[in-house]
Amino acid sequence: MSNVNAFGQPAANLSEDEARLFDAGDALFTQVWSPASADGGGDGLGPLFNADSCSSCHLRDGRGDPEGDEPGLLIRLSVPATQGTALEPSYGEQLQDRSVIGVPAEGTVRTFYVEESGTYADGTEYTLRRPVLELEDLAYGELSVDVQTSARLAPPVFGAGLLEAIPAESIVAAADPDDEDGDGISGRPNYVVDNATGTLTLGRFGWKANVPTLSQQIAHAFVEDMGITSQMFPTESCTIAQVECASASAGATPEIDQDRFDALVFYNATLAVPARRNLSDPQVEEGANLFLDLNCHSCHTPRQETGEHAIDALSNQVIFPFTDLLLHDMGPGLADGRDDGQASGSEWRTPPLWGLGLNQIVNGHTFFLHDGRARSIEEAILWHGGEAGESAEGFKQLDADQRAALIEFLESL
Repeated sequence: MSNVNAFGQPAANLSEDEARLFDAGDALFTQVWSPASADGGGDGLGPLFNADSCSSCHLRDGRGDPEGDEPGLLIRLSVPATQGTALEPSYGEQLQDRSVIGVPAEGTVRTFYVEESGTYADGTEYTLRRPVLELEDLAYGELSVDVQTSARLAPPVFGAGLLEAIPAESIVAAADPDDEDGDGISGRPNYVVDNATGTLTLGRFGWKANVPTLSQQIAHAFVEDMGITSQMFPTESCTIAQVECASASAGATPEIDQDRFDALVFYNATLAVPARRNLSDPQVEEGANLFLDLNCHSCHTPRQETGEHAIDALSNQVIFPFTDLLLHDMGPGLADGRDDGQASGSEWRTPPLWGLGLNQIVNGHTFFLHDGRARSIEEAILWHGGEAGESAEGFKQLDADQRAALIEFLESL
């Protein structure tokens, strides 16, 4: 399916009962949540939030739009700590620019861009844009002098269950943190605390692989993005400086019950991956060979296998997500200078590439990378540095037809 609904289809191997659960989760994904009222009504949206539905950030289950009307771009906050980072004291983990009546929103974000130019080996010129964030209208005092900020674009949500089903040992086995094979690629896993167990666990979701499970990813988005508490995160994210937030009316405890939460997790887990297109096109085939020649596959690993999963439909499958789910140092150009779990300020998890070429059709834009700075797949490649610097330099050496072939291949995924 190559239309606006390409990212919203259920896995083909669901049972009838599972299909009904998928539909229930789908309804929750698009539901607009309402604030709690003093008489106990409402859903408990807020008091501070960025979005009032899951689909606000992930329109049609796809990628956020940094220049759209909905909040596709979020701003993470932290301050340095003895080990890693800590929450910004007055504003917490994330700048929330919306609020319920009677509670001041935390602030607003303005994004400016600085243009940077370059030239391919054949003389063709290109421009990139580097984002500059300005946080304004701060309602709870000045930010810490050592605050760290990082813009995060909402990623597509399909295929998440399949990524969760890849055995941890398979991901770790592909790591080469000391680059022992000398290929310049030194991917390593990020280990983070699993809130459900309190143990250090392999991270695989989020731009820095800072979340271990799909259920934790969703629960965290509920409490930070929408101010909806769950069994996993039962407390609103009000800081000590936010008196109005702490005293505002709340919904049920928790605000999303476990049955509805489980339905939403199931929905996200079983969203199908769209099929590839134009496989036999000669230009696509040429681009596939260039993808290998440039060593892009060392991080964007094409093939993975899933193991056993609680959802049978996700178990024991051969999949082609084009990711190793490992952290890689992408160099100073993409660095946000903000540690996340064991990830450094210049490390990012390899994002899956499946569905890449359908972004324009489904979401109406081609903004990529963690903060949406890239306006095209081409610009996203050019921003690659660090471990991927040699591949990006190789791309610059290609002629115009070869560059077009590589892009055509990526758009076929």
